[in-house]
Amino acid sequence: MRPAPSLLSLYFAAAYTLLAIYASLHPFSGWRDSGVDPTAFLTAGWPRHWTSFDLLVNVAAYVPLGFLWVPVCQPRLGRRGAVLLATLCGAALSLAMETLQNYLPSRVPSNVDLGCNALGTLIGALAGARWGHQLLDGGRLHALRMRLFLAGGIGDAGLLLLGLWLLTQLTPETLLFGNGDLRGLLDLPAPLAFSAGRFAQVEAAIVCGQTLAVALLATRLERVSLRAPVLALLAGALAVKSFVLALSLGAAHGFAWTTYGAVAGLAAGIGLWLAATLLPAGLQKVVAALALLFATVLVNLAPDNPYLANTWQTWNPGQFLNFHGLTKLTSSLWPFLALPWLMILRNERK
Repeated sequence: MRPAPSLLSLYFAAAYTLLAIYASLHPFSGWRDSGVDPTAFLTAGWPRHWTSFDLLVNVAAYVPLGFLWVPVCQPRLGRRGAVLLATLCGAALSLAMETLQNYLPSRVPSNVDLGCNALGTLIGALAGARWGHQLLDGGRLHALRMRLFLAGGIGDAGLLLLGLWLLTQLTPETLLFGNGDLRGLLDLPAPLAFSAGRFAQVEAAIVCGQTLAVALLATRLERVSLRAPVLALLAGALAVKSFVLALSLGAAHGFAWTTYGAVAGLAAGIGLWLAATLLPAGLQKVVAALALLFATVLVNLAPDNPYLANTWQTWNPGQFLNFHGLTKLTSSLWPFLALPWLMILRNERK
């Protein structure tokens, strides 16, 4: 009897598909019918303005899609069938997104983008057929996951949450670990006036609360409480933040996140986490939920920093515009996904 598809593979594949749809249709505003045949782009000539970078981005964006769906489909369809289905689904998704872009004034549908997306899906599907099963479904990474982290759907969902949290660090202009900001989504003004001292205090409190919450979430996800993986997670998030700042603003700004408030909050959050690991498991989950709520409320109350706003006026996201919208949405919603997970975990594991 063939094994059932890995739920972790399914969760990651479904999540990436939804994120790809959001990125393709961002900013979801200004919908209109221009009167142009929505399929005209399929027979259009080679675009006048293009770069190799554009092509590579469009190929790379769909590689994970093919890679993640193959392990999901392979147990039922076999290797070749899974590659074929994943490639066709990726190409069909890209065709649907490019067609819908006809109705968005900020987007331009392109047959070149469609071809690059389909090629990326094929490359990812072939890689998934070669390595996906070993890594995600019964292979070495799967065995490591079963040994270190909670089994079942609750554990898979927790790992997905941590993956999404790392993705939120690719939003360069937010505060360090400053997830849960709904003001940008709702276009609301900052409720507090800016002052340098107040901003530093609020920033430190946000970073402290988010660090404590994420570290405790990762701790409760582990089968055996280990400090090294949690510290590695935090270090990885800081590395991602440094990378995206260097890429966006230049190498000299890679450590722009190391403000007094951020560093103080990070140190305090790690210290509180180490102390909280001595608490019973139930209390750890309560502390994590309260810390996450505390940090999220402060993110929405934080004053706008005019110095940061002036810095980001010089940044042109360019080809990262759509990916930037995706990471900002994930950052805004992440705490509201993590809180239900903590509540479910509390009910399932005393």
